[in-house]
Amino acid sequence: MYDPIRASDAVIARLRANHPSLIDLTTGRVERLLGALGHPEQKLPPVIHVAGTNGKGSTVAHMRAIAEAAGLKVHVLTSPHLVRFAERIRVAGELISDEAMETLISEVEAANAGEPISFFEITTVLALQAFAQVPADLCLIEVGLGGRFDATNIFEAPALSVITPVDYDHLEMLGPELSKIAWEKAGIIKAGRPVVVARQMEEALGAITAEAESLGAPMTLIGADADAWEANGRLLVQWGEQLLDLPPPALFGPHQFDNAGLAVTALLTLGDPRIDEDAMARGVASAQWPARFQRLREGALGQMATERGAVLWLDGGHNPHAGAALAQALARLTARDPRPVVLIVAMFARKDAVGFFAPFAELAPQVVATSFDSPNAAPAQEIADAARAAGLAAQTATDVTAALSAALAPEGPAPHVLICGGLHFAGEVLAMDPATWPR
Repeated sequence: MYDPIRASDAVIARLRANHPSLIDLTTGRVERLLGALGHPEQKLPPVIHVAGTNGKGSTVAHMRAIAEAAGLKVHVLTSPHLVRFAERIRVAGELISDEAMETLISEVEAANAGEPISFFEITTVLALQAFAQVPADLCLIEVGLGGRFDATNIFEAPALSVITPVDYDHLEMLGPELSKIAWEKAGIIKAGRPVVVARQMEEALGAITAEAESLGAPMTLIGADADAWEANGRLLVQWGEQLLDLPPPALFGPHQFDNAGLAVTALLTLGDPRIDEDAMARGVASAQWPARFQRLREGALGQMATERGAVLWLDGGHNPHAGAALAQALARLTARDPRPVVLIVAMFARKDAVGFFAPFAELAPQVVATSFDSPNAAPAQEIADAARAAGLAAQTATDVTAALSAALAPEGPAPHVLICGGLHFAGEVLAMDPATWPR
């Protein structure tokens, strides 16, 4: 049977053997199991809970880098993993070991006593149990899907909630209206607890504001109550009377100024005196997050690009908002390093491919459409048709290696090549060679 969560290691194989892969939008089973374990979620350091459509992972990565630059120990739960399950759980700064995970699985499954529970639910409980056993200063929790009924939404009083930009995605579960999607994300807001909100489209902002007001949750909105922007290549953050002048984010692209600014604003709102401006500067300038406009130099694909003199990038973007961010990043890149641009794209069939390609119209890249190992992947021809519908020239290839060969084949200047279309596809690319596995 096909496994939508890549079974690339023994931990996943064990979990998958006992727990279904279907997402279950409820918190009841998680709460039951946490109770059986003595409520590890109540034994954590201050929790920052992060929801949104785009930028969750990058915002978490910036917060982690800043906090660690300040000398703090940080627990982190993110999803999905790209290559190995351990990427999801970082305990006091280190990816969880297979040995620790095996022990935790035995503890948690014994407490579960054979009751129904999904893969993501038990992953969430495993992370919280691991975090409760190791001292740390801060806990960053990324929502898996939605927010209101997500398995991570079990914190009655998080130190802070953060909502990144909300856009159309996972419509089959959360939509179809943007206000409905935003209502789902706003479910992580808790009574009387502060929430920091990125710039939003009006329809999404209305739903988020209504939730915050109904719960008496103090809301800081980027662009109104605080602000963050790029100026002369640096990140400026306005928070009350304070103006921070910070280095540009290590993560590439104009959208990363927004993500870094949101992270800085969140940590200013948190108010930990150990996290000073110097730590914020060092964290913003050092944050890393795989498959987010990541430069690929290693592995077979990286070597192919290097031999041709091309520059190879990888990004998990797959929806219209991400398409706009990637188009802006590529436009900026080609302004300082003029080359042809080629997109290698594979994505799930349920995604809005035409909407993803539309922002690239002015840049006019060549598109090489391909596919990946999933029965839910869109056929390459459908992706090529979507690219053409958005006004782009497109061809197809059987797999990512053949697609890169096609991208590098034309004579003339070596191109910028961006592999994109989804995190699952990005994970397959990184999984091809241990040299590109996330650390």
